[in-house]
Formats: sequence, C-alpha cells, structure tokens
Amino acid sequence: MGARRSLGRRFGWLWAAYAVSTFGTRFAFDAFPLIAVLVLHAGPAEVSALAAAGLAVGAVVAVPLGPWVEFRRKRPVMIAMDLIRFTALISVPVAFALGRLGLPQLVVVSVVAAAADITFNAAAGACLKSLVRPEDLLVANGRFEATTWTATMLGPPLGGAAIGVFGPVLTVMADAVSYLLSAVGIRAIGGREPRPARTLEPSRLRAGDLLDGWRYILAGPVLRPLFLNAVLVNGLIMATSPLLVVLMLGPLGFAPWQYGLAFAVPCVGGLIGSRLARRLVARFGQRRVLLTAGTLRACWTLGLALVRPGTTGLVLVMVVELGLITSAGVFNPVLATCRLEHTATDRVTRTLSAWSVTGKVTIAVMTGLWGLLAGLTGARTAIVIAGVLLLLTPLLLLRTGDPTRAEPRTAAVPYGALKRE
Repeated sequence: MGARRSLGRRFGWLWAAYAVSTFGTRFAFDAFPLIAVLVLHAGPAEVSALAAAGLAVGAVVAVPLGPWVEFRRKRPVMIAMDLIRFTALISVPVAFALGRLGLPQLVVVSVVAAAADITFNAAAGACLKSLVRPEDLLVANGRFEATTWTATMLGPPLGGAAIGVFGPVLTVMADAVSYLLSAVGIRAIGGREPRPARTLEPSRLRAGDLLDGWRYILAGPVLRPLFLNAVLVNGLIMATSPLLVVLMLGPLGFAPWQYGLAFAVPCVGGLIGSRLARRLVARFGQRRVLLTAGTLRACWTLGLALVRPGTTGLVLVMVVELGLITSAGVFNPVLATCRLEHTATDRVTRTLSAWSVTGKVTIAVMTGLWGLLAGLTGARTAIVIAGVLLLLTPLLLLRTGDPTRAEPRTAAVPYGALKRE
C-alpha cells in the first residue's frame, strides 16, 4: 500500500530525527512548570508568566529568522537549531547541579527553545519539499502526524513516571539529548544540498521584509482561509486545556493519573486519522477532506463542558478527545501537504515561520483571555463559549479556493522589497 512504500533513505533520516526529538519533547512534557513549582517554589503567577514567555517572546524573536533562513541551506540551519536547543536545555540540569538554577534562567531557556523550534520547523518544511516527490508529500506528512500522536500517547506517561522517580530535571536532560540525536540524524541525510537562489540579499534585510511570509499567506486564495482557520481552531482548543485541568482536578475530583489517561488513550485516534488521510484524499479529493475533517474537529470541544465526576465523566472526556484527535489526525497532514503545494519554493521558510509565529502568539493570547474569562464566568462556561466559537470556524474553510491548483514554483506575488538577480 502507498502508506508503506519507501520514501528513500534520506527521508528516513529526516523522519528518525523528527521522531527522536518529538518523543524527547513529549517525555519532558510540563517539566518546566513542575521545576518551577517543585524546585523553585514558584507561585501561579510566575508559572503562568513562564508559560506565556516561552510562546509569545520566543515567537517574536523568531520573526526575523524566517527571511534570514530562506536563502540559506536548510540542513545546516536545522542542525544549528538542534544544537542551540540542546545547549539551552542542558544548561538547566547543569545549573541545578551547581545550585544556581533560577526562574529567570527557565524563562530565557523557554524563549530560546521556542524561537529555535519555529526556525527548525520552517526549515524542515523546505527540506521535506526538496527530499520528497510532490505525489509523496501526503504520505510523508501522514507519517510525521502518526509519529506526533504516538509520542503524545507514550511520552507524557513515561515522563511522568520518570519525574516521580528521578525528578523533573532529568526529563529536561533527556529532552536535550534528543535534540543532539536529532542533529546527528539530520547530518546523516547526506548528499549535496544546493544553495537556494537569492531573491533578497540577507545583508540588506529591511523591516518590511519581515512581513513577507504574512503577505504571501494573505494573498493566496487557498492559504489565507486555511491559515485563519488553523490559527483560530488551535488557539480556541488550547485555550480550554488549562481550564479542563482546573475543572477535572478540582471540582470534579479526578486523580492526576485519570486526567493523564483521559488524554493519552484518545491519541490512538491520531494514528487512525493519519493512516486514513491519504486514502480519503484519493477517494474524495483534497478540498472535501479538508472541509469535512476541519468541520468535524470543530464540533467536539463543546462536549467537554458536559463532563461530570466519576467513570461516566472520564469516558465522556475520552470519547470527545478521541473524536477531536481522529479528526485532527486526518486534517493536519492534508493541511500540511496543501500548504507546501501552494507555497512557492522560494517562500516556504518565510511562510511556515509566519504561520508558526502567529499560531504560538494566538495560543498565548487566547489562553490568557480564557483564563480571565473563566475567572469571571467559571471554567465550564468559558469552555462552552470556546466550543460555540469553534462551531463557526468551518465557515472559513468554505472560502478556500480550489486546492488542486498548486501555486507556481516561483513567487507569484511581487514584493517591492524583493529584487531578482
């Protein structure tokens, strides 16, 4: 079957690098907040500030890196970002061993890691497009999606057990080592990577050039509605996550292991969805799958407001999350493939960087807003409001242009700041 066919040794190394770093990240899930609370005795405000800084400030720091990376070889950039993440994260256990660890260092490490994440992922998208034939992009993205959900299913429980035995600092060390192994995997891809043709001299980068990624996205009849839909849906879903933590572990009285189980088991849906994606596109077409899966993934969050104590409530959360994750498992690889197909080769890094920056900032802002909303109305009411707003997001997908018409491989939108050699 197509999902099992080989995409080549070079893709295999890229996939292996992605797998090891993703598992390391999931293994160290929530390690920084736990270190802040258990080791540094930080309060709720400090923990919230730590989480927000990593997303928001890291995203802002990454903004100029997209245009800078665009016309450089991507694999050296990816290796550099892995080494930066390794160095930043390994400083935490080193400082802890020396008795010098403090909250400011955790904030700095969070910012550096977030900026490096965005830059790495943007460069990785361009790398994938160069390694894989266009007709194999959906297969490749499906494998990345399946890997993500496998790591999400296995990493946090194993990491939680490791934290219980060894403490949260050790899981940060494991995450750091995973980036070192990822760099080795990227290096093993081998082959000569040609230097991209320069349409913008990096030494003459101007302030307006930083917006190229957003201009390209918003000018595209396919990319624009997909971008707005993805940003809003992810922001609204993630904004309800801490509220559900408060609701389940507080008034509803669920044990931490029950909360973890409620979100680990449904990750099977991500594996199912990622394996179905290619077959569904082959049968129904890309646009119909995007519209259907995108609509389904917006319909589940409202059900979380109905959760009650006991086994029935736990099962309800699992069913809702299974539906949401299965829908996302279909939608995400199709979206990633469509995005690459509709992005000109000399725009991939800037486009993916702008997309990721916007997503992270939106999640940070919406999480803060929904925290305030929950303080005024209660966690359950705030989840209901998010669920109702999510039901409106599929309207954006109806405005998507014909995704079967891919963007040209050279830039379709002229920018005054860009000059051809």
